[in-house]
Amino acid sequence: MTSNYQLGILNLTHLLVSADGVVDEQEKQALARLRKLEQIDDEVFEAFFQTIGSKKERDIYKEGIDSINACTDEEKLRALALLYKMSEVDGRVHAKEVRLLLYSIRLTGIEFDDVVKKASTLQSLF
Repeated sequence: MTSNYQLGILNLTHLLVSADGVVDEQEKQALARLRKLEQIDDEVFEAFFQTIGSKKERDIYKEGIDSINACTDEEKLRALALLYKMSEVDGRVHAKEVRLLLYSIRLTGIEFDDVVKKASTLQSLF
């Protein structure tokens, strides 16, 4: 997968798991599984997290969407399907998570039904 794909997933996943104000153990474990599944190596992950703390939420979102929009349609669909799966990890889908997911789907031009269908074919993150 491309660096745009990986950075897009990292940015949007960061916002998604922190949307409810709590990053619980299940979400941390799911993120580790996501990193392995999408082959995001430690170097990319560490570099991302070293810079994320100084960024505003809207800038993280813009970087995530811009990165995803630089991807192929198949990569976009997979990234959004993985976000959809991440939103289910803690057993509660927070309203802010839903908004993030729906806005992301709209801004990437991918159909929601296609995201749900693709998510059903992906390996569980929890």
